[in-house]
Amino acid sequence: MKLDAVRPDAVRHTVSVLAFDGMAPFELGAVVEVFGLPRPELGVPWYDLRVCSLERGPMRAAGGFTMTAGHDLGDFAAADTVMVVAVPDVRGDVPAPVLDALREARERGARIVSICSGAFALAAAGLLDGREATTHWRYADLLRSRYPRVRVTPDVLYVDGDDVLTGAGSAAGLDLCLHLVRKDHGARIANSVARRLVVPPHREGGQAQFVEAAVPEPATGDPVAEAMAWALDHLTEPITVAGLARHARLAPRTFIRHFQRKTGTSPLRWVIHQRVMASLPLLEEGALPIEKIGAAVGFESPATFRHHFTRAMKTSPSAYRHAFRGRAGS
Repeated sequence: MKLDAVRPDAVRHTVSVLAFDGMAPFELGAVVEVFGLPRPELGVPWYDLRVCSLERGPMRAAGGFTMTAGHDLGDFAAADTVMVVAVPDVRGDVPAPVLDALREARERGARIVSICSGAFALAAAGLLDGREATTHWRYADLLRSRYPRVRVTPDVLYVDGDDVLTGAGSAAGLDLCLHLVRKDHGARIANSVARRLVVPPHREGGQAQFVEAAVPEPATGDPVAEAMAWALDHLTEPITVAGLARHARLAPRTFIRHFQRKTGTSPLRWVIHQRVMASLPLLEEGALPIEKIGAAVGFESPATFRHHFTRAMKTSPSAYRHAFRGRAGS
């Protein structure tokens, strides 16, 4: 979409994020970087970010500086997407006004998101009862013991519950933010933002938190990265573990072991996921029949494409195309 195609009166999606005294700025900075910077070059109405707080006046941040939020809890609860990126104390009580604001937002139909220890606030508000959720791996056991009604999944980057999403800590916050952009604006826009951030455009939510490198860059002397780069250039061709190992100049068993350690997944699962991701722009922006899209990204049959797409995206290719086009036309 070109910049001049954006309606000047287009309503922007509001995002609120909670700040508090003593917080570490990394996850907050990730939210500001993705949702708070103007991006007119992308040609879509961007987000209206509101940094909110319970406290009035300057707040201390870890690292020795202070910050002041421009919005209060009323603005926090009123946003389209409401985010909590941390809590002051994972063993303490979340302030009642914050819990009330979260419940108010949820009742109004807002999308609720947590990153890292922010899951404790969502759990305390009852928003994770009966749901699968994640947090930073170091807090997973505590979240499970404090809130036994939450189905804690500790070894993933994020969990997309559609209306309630939870992410792991630190850099996984960027993954979840980019995932939200992908849901709202599609693959091409999310990839453009990722390129500006100089991060991989998409890491699967189910990818393990314990990885050496999510998507290794091709580099001399890194056989796994070189095999991955070759695979990305040949997705439409048959790809086997033996073929990948050959390009890595490693024995298949050795290659599988190194690949698992570097990416947290198996070689063939990674290839399948890359093919699914490659299909998204074709579904979003093109008129190519779904039966041909699978072949265009390397799946051997339409049935195989539908199976793997539905497993990865929790919806069918046709439903994804319909949903995205509905968003694009709204």
